[in-house]
Amino acid sequence: MPRQLHIANGNTLAQNILDLGLEGDIIIWREMLCEGPTTYELGTPEFIEMRTGFLQQYYQINPEDYEVKFLYHLHKLNTIQNVDEIILWFEFDLFSHINMLAAISQLLENKVDLPVYLVCSKKLKGEKEFQPLSQLPLKHLKNHFDQRIHLDREDLELANLIWQYYNEENPLKLKALIKHKSNFEYLSSCVRTHIERFPNSKTGLNTIEANILRLIKENKISSLNQLLGYSLQYQGYFGYGERQVQRLLDKLKQFYTVKNERIVLTEEGEEAHAGSRNFYRDLKNDEFLGGVKMYDFLYDSESHNILKL
Repeated sequence: MPRQLHIANGNTLAQNILDLGLEGDIIIWREMLCEGPTTYELGTPEFIEMRTGFLQQYYQINPEDYEVKFLYHLHKLNTIQNVDEIILWFEFDLFSHINMLAAISQLLENKVDLPVYLVCSKKLKGEKEFQPLSQLPLKHLKNHFDQRIHLDREDLELANLIWQYYNEENPLKLKALIKHKSNFEYLSSCVRTHIERFPNSKTGLNTIEANILRLIKENKISSLNQLLGYSLQYQGYFGYGERQVQRLLDKLKQFYTVKNERIVLTEEGEEAHAGSRNFYRDLKNDEFLGGVKMYDFLYDSESHNILKL
């Protein structure tokens, strides 16, 4: 039996791997590199300063916790020994895929020359929605593991290139890779989803923000808690967690209100939803997506191009 190293995207999934009784060590990847500033090289003083500053400001995660929850596991990854193959356990969504790209890049930086496999969530037969790995019964999770995908050198180099471009100041480079064929079933969809996080040239809202307004418009949502639930459930490929979506809801407060025990769009919300007014100036901030400021570019939904301001 080959000695395996498992890299799991989160605590729950790591526990499920343990419950499967699989041999080998587990590294838990506890980060949200899809949000905030990042650098190509992980674990450098610049990277740590960027990440801890962002996470403390927006999610009240202190640097000591970051040391224990992420940097400790990154050090384990950088010093792996007595391993025959590496198994990546990551979901289909953007949140998970950005983390996966960074993990693969780190393996290549460390010149790890071992077989690498991917266990990824997918639609099960008869299911309309994707089932996250962390929510699968163990027998289904074991089935996913048995059907794990071998990533060849070209796959790993592509992942590394996308991580490199994600950390640069020109997201147009990423757009050129959307149609690149690989053994990553959902990578193209995730790159496309990332590009749609830039503000729409017509409304100033990005795709997930516009989707939240659409959910309010089309559904009878009676409370802010229910709105959070809808926004989490119907977010497509973003894969954002509860605290990330709540931050989006707080950002969009001018667009909705509670009226007669129902969440409804304000006048500004109706204008944004209809695309009759541009709210770019209202929403603009200095937040980063990887290596680029989110509001330095616009997304044109008709041509699917990114425009630099």
